[in-house]
Amino acid sequence: MDSAEYERKIAHRFAAFDQDGNGTIDRADFNAAAARLLTEFGTTARCDKGQALYTGAEAFWQGMAGIADVDGDQRVTREEFVGGAVKRLRDNPERFAEIARPFLRAAIAVADSENNGGRASVASVERALKVLGASAEIAGIAAQSLDTDRDGLIAESDVVSALAVYFTVIEPDAT
Repeated sequence: MDSAEYERKIAHRFAAFDQDGNGTIDRADFNAAAARLLTEFGTTARCDKGQALYTGAEAFWQGMAGIADVDGDQRVTREEFVGGAVKRLRDNPERFAEIARPFLRAAIAVADSENNGGRASVASVERALKVLGASAEIAGIAAQSLDTDRDGLIAESDVVSALAVYFTVIEPDAT
C-alpha cells in the first residue's frame, strides 16, 4: 500500500473522532462519546463505570493530542490527525491502540450490562458502535467480527487489537 493510500484510509477515520462535526477533534468530542455511551446503557456518570469511562475518554484524548496536536492548541485538525496517526501506526500499530485501552476497557464495562465479567455481548457492542457513529450495517459486521471465539461475548483485548487493524486494514469505502 502506498503512502497516499495509507494516509487516505486514516483520514477517513477522522470523522469518527470528530463527534460534533466541527472539523477538529478535541476533548469535548471524547466527552460527548462517553456521555452518549452512558445514556445508551443507562449508566450514570457518577458511578464507578461512568467515572472510569470519563477517565478513559480523557486518557484517550491526551494520547491522541500527544501524537497528533502539533501546534499544541488542544485541537487536532484533519491534517494533524493524518500526520500523527500515520507516523504512530507506521512505528507501532499496537502502541497506537494502547492509547485507547482505558476508554475501550471502560466502554466494554459499561456495555457489559449482563455482568459477563468485563466482556460485553455482541448485541451490546453493536449498540455501542451505533451510538459512536457507525452505521447499523457496519456496527453489526464489526461486532460479529470482534467475537473471535464465537462465544457471543467480546473482551477488551479483542477490541484493542481490532483498533489497530481498523486503522491499517479496512478500506475506507467499506466503513
